[in-house]
Amino acid sequence: MLHGETVHSPLPMDLPWWMPDHFIFFGILYAVIGILGVGLAYCFIKSWIDAKKEVKGF
Repeated sequence: MLHGETVHSPLPMDLPWWMPDHFIFFGILYAVIGILGVGLAYCFIKSWIDAKKEVKGF
């Protein structure tokens, strides 16, 4: 990728990680998406476990 060329795809293998501005922006973006995904997975699993406890207690 040449300097000044636009990003063709947001996939990690297509990004110019050697450019500091791309590294910071996409690094933070992927970190936030990962944290949100972990939080959603935790909420889903916790609610599923709580729902199973309610069914057994019925």
